[in-house]
Amino acid sequence: MRAAAVQRLMKVFVTRRIPPEGLAALSRAGDVQQWDSDEPIPQSELLAGVAGKDGLLCLLSDRIDKEVLDAAGPSLKVISTLSVGYDHLAIEEIKKRGIRVGYTPDILTDATAELTVALLLATSRRLPESVEEVKNGGWTTWKPLWMCGYGLSNSTVGIIGLGRIGQAVAHRLKPFGVKKFLYAGRHPKPEAAMELKAEFVPLAKLAEESDFVIVTCSLIPDTQGMCNRDFFCKMKKTSVFINTSRGTVVNQKDLYEALVNGHIAAAGLDVTTPEPLPADNPLLSLKNCVILPHIGSATYATRNAMSVLAANNLLAGLKGESMPSELKL
Repeated sequence: MRAAAVQRLMKVFVTRRIPPEGLAALSRAGDVQQWDSDEPIPQSELLAGVAGKDGLLCLLSDRIDKEVLDAAGPSLKVISTLSVGYDHLAIEEIKKRGIRVGYTPDILTDATAELTVALLLATSRRLPESVEEVKNGGWTTWKPLWMCGYGLSNSTVGIIGLGRIGQAVAHRLKPFGVKKFLYAGRHPKPEAAMELKAEFVPLAKLAEESDFVIVTCSLIPDTQGMCNRDFFCKMKKTSVFINTSRGTVVNQKDLYEALVNGHIAAAGLDVTTPEPLPADNPLLSLKNCVILPHIGSATYATRNAMSVLAANNLLAGLKGESMPSELKL
């Protein structure tokens, strides 16, 4: 009874409207306040909302920095982020204060892998461009060379970051008749590579030999700005570049120049810098660049499951129990 009473007294702040299953689970915490909107919470509201709270449930787009932590005060014991990534959290500051952090890995692997494949196909086979031609009257007759793109059959696919999502992408691409998989990363992954018959290679070799380059790596100092002018110049002129990892892995100015100057054939991005990407960004003017609004995990089932896991992480943390998915700081 005493534990239940303590739990009811816990104060939680949620920075955005989340799926109902997650909110229902979270209601067991006791006093739950929420920024009830699909739009990002203004900084002033975030600072006011987090003050005196025991727990915080946030999103990838919420920057939880020293200012926010100071506003929360010493009562804040748990932060649960509705994301796999955590580069929006001031980890060192959080660690210093002894705050526990929950996150949502694994759940979004399949959805993100599916979206990566969809984006690759849409980009390489010029689907958005083709749809636009139908709508604007550009489709006049069948033409042998019109709207031709690049297929996966007998191709070489290079994956940067053969983690959970990278492996899931490769398994989905294999039935398309991919001839060879290459992968690059911090270290070899022999078990995963053996199943896919994938070869661990230096980044430069992956760029030079791949028909499709897919980025699914984590954002760490070594990968920040990794895909730059030098990288794109090594790629084949007929190659397609896909990024569903983090926007800052790519130097977007260098990507624009590579696309305009024909160093690579096309690019598909589900992540950008910044997010949202301003409507006047030069990349949006290019027909050979497909940009999505960070929807890798956007299936109803996945987002619901993410919200429930984020809620359960928070509840477990508030009770001093083991979290289903705790970030080890």
